[in-house]
Amino acid sequence: MIYHLSYYLKFYWPFFNVMHYVSVRAVASLLSSLFCFLLGGDYFLAISQRFFRSKARESTPESHRAKDSMPTMGGVFILAIVLINTLLWCDLANMQVWIFLFCIMGFGMVGFWDDWNKIHAQKGISSGTKFKLQLLIASLVAVGLLFFTPFSTELIFPFFKHCRPDLGFFFVPWAVFIIVGCSNAVNLTDGLDGLAIGSLLPNFATFALICYLAGHYGLAHYLHIPFAGTAEIAIIGAILIGSSLGFLWYNTYPAQIFMGDVGSLALGAGLALMAIMAKQELLLAISGGLFVLETVSVILQVLSVRHFGRRMFKMAPIHHHFELMGWPESRITTRFGIISLVLCLLTLITLKLR
Repeated sequence: MIYHLSYYLKFYWPFFNVMHYVSVRAVASLLSSLFCFLLGGDYFLAISQRFFRSKARESTPESHRAKDSMPTMGGVFILAIVLINTLLWCDLANMQVWIFLFCIMGFGMVGFWDDWNKIHAQKGISSGTKFKLQLLIASLVAVGLLFFTPFSTELIFPFFKHCRPDLGFFFVPWAVFIIVGCSNAVNLTDGLDGLAIGSLLPNFATFALICYLAGHYGLAHYLHIPFAGTAEIAIIGAILIGSSLGFLWYNTYPAQIFMGDVGSLALGAGLALMAIMAKQELLLAISGGLFVLETVSVILQVLSVRHFGRRMFKMAPIHHHFELMGWPESRITTRFGIISLVLCLLTLITLKLR
């Protein structure tokens, strides 16, 4: 909205010329989303305390029983802030913006339905129903990218300049796999105070920067990465950073509110889509290594119990394993956050190693 108004306002106030710069709008949107969250956070917390009380998951250590009746569904407020600030700061004529909003809001609605049932029916929707809905939304997003944006179906490999196989229509199942996989990986990681959001923050910052580089023809050419026209997605990435910082204000240990599936599913899908749009989805395996580890720990635990009759970890996902080893919750969150930051820095280095 501000971007479009600036075309008229600049004739009266030349200051509005700066709104044409992606970097200016990115910083402004980050700050506005953070301030919006801090201004309305206490109000939403009061609503959540009244209507959205969580119950600790059965597959968690006994110490988590103390978190019963904790306010949850903070992801609703995160998505509201993201939506408002996206409409405020982005170029609304860009179809990528609307596809991105459809993705995170769609996954958020699936998570909302699941959270609502857990609170009011004491049982979430079935895993099969949730998975099918995720597949449907991710498929629509992938098809939307192919038919409504000038999107390339090439797969870009890190460290290689000229290794770019064209996936063609196989891009659709590939994108679905990335989006649904990342969404559920973040959901699995969301088990301790500040863990998921603290790990998402450096990833959002990393891919917001990558989207900016991939949206700038000169910088993309210099780094030998595809020009993907993702400048507006960089602004949404900045909004996600600001919203995540605002949520961390309330979610840091000891948490005052949880994000719920409505937040973790949506933010995970959003991170994956940022990587896909920038044509750097394989870098998610590096920057999101912590999410990969959490997911792999669950898979290994299931396989170990099924085939060998014994557990590989004290409890999965792996953050609960360390919790049962006696690590304080705050230590796990801080160390996992450091690991995510280091992995994201390594990801950024790969952009030049081509």
